Amino acid sequence: MPRKTTASLQRVLNPDRKYQSVLVQRLINKSMLDGKKLVAERAVYEALETAAKKLDHENPLEVFEKALKNVSPNFEVKSRRVGGANYQIPFPVAGHRQLHYAFSWLVQSARGRKGIPFAQRLALEIVDAYNETGVAFKKKEDTHKMAEANRAFAHFARS
Repeated sequence: MPRKTTASLQRVLNPDRKYQSVLVQRLINKSMLDGKKLVAERAVYEALETAAKKLDHENPLEVFEKALKNVSPNFEVKSRRVGGANYQIPFPVAGHRQLHYAFSWLVQSARGRKGIPFAQRLALEIVDAYNETGVAFKKKEDTHKMAEANRAFAHFARS
């Protein structure tokens, strides 16, 4: 199995039923628990509608895409051992991996909120990401700060 993801290894996802968007389908898959796709689908659709209403926006898909863009990281740090010492080396993040992090952070931060149903938690997190606040956006900012702080070690990166 190759170390780098090749085009032949990446699965082609079908778009979701309501918005015909592959991004929404990926969010549904990320938020699914125990293989219950219909439950996840309902929660995601409700969350997108609620988020669009809270922001007085007509198109929930545009809200979601902007929130996703705000949460996607551009840089990450990887640990590399050089001469007996471990260094955190900043690397740019590839496109599919940016989306992976964005979806993971959105779902994790929504699950971290307690006391209300998942659809409402996800809607609040999408609204926060749209407004560049919230836990998922903070995670992106922390990742960027870590990469910036370790910029001096960028010359250790191999291409």
